Amino acid sequence: MIGQTVDRYKIVEQLGQGGMGVVYKARDTLLERFVALKVLPPEKSSDPERRQRFLQEAKSASALNHPGIVAVHDVVTHDGQDVLVMELVEGETLEQLLARRKLPLSETLALGISIADALAKAHAAGIVHRDLKPSNVMVTPEGVKVLDFGLAKLAGSPFVDPEAPTIAPDESSLTHQRAILGTVGWMSPEQASGETVDTRSDIFAFGVLMYEMLTGKHPFRRRTTLETLAAIREEDPERPTEAVPS
Repeated sequence: MIGQTVDRYKIVEQLGQGGMGVVYKARDTLLERFVALKVLPPEKSSDPERRQRFLQEAKSASALNHPGIVAVHDVVTHDGQDVLVMELVEGETLEQLLARRKLPLSETLALGISIADALAKAHAAGIVHRDLKPSNVMVTPEGVKVLDFGLAKLAGSPFVDPEAPTIAPDESSLTHQRAILGTVGWMSPEQASGETVDTRSDIFAFGVLMYEMLTGKHPFRRRTTLETLAAIREEDPERPTEAVPS
């Protein structure tokens, strides 16, 4: 799609790809600014009821005005696909940052406070993220930006196969695409049990993020999806002070 124009947005380059679609950098030819376009897979929005839920979530997310939440500008349709027009954020994901270096306590607290503040704003507006994880948090020189509010509701189930491929504990982060452990690693116990999700699920995921930033370890990482889900539902993680005495 590089070089194509979607509505009034001319696509410049691809920024990333994930389960919820492909993200491009594009130029708004009317307002003369760069934006991010997330092109959603047709299968995610082909069902009219599911698409209506998505549009309602996008409408709610677009009303959030907070420096720690990526702004949603518009939703357009291109070749039968819904395209989310968002603020373009320059920086790196928290996942990339954690893979690159260990964070000092002061930086962990600063990032954690900013993420919690963004979540509180969304929760006050009745919006639950449902998929908070390091790859959905952008770290910029000005602070953090939480991505993809509301999109997890469109996704339905965060994984497609309960018997997903195994992944060794010392391998890459649970968001690695070849293992369906991606979202599973940051699910709350109620998500792992198929129960109703509310703001407390985001708070649980936030706790997992804080644990990772403080210790450099994932509190529930296991070899398979089923083992990870069982650990989330039934086990208490090692105390952070035991994992990292300092």
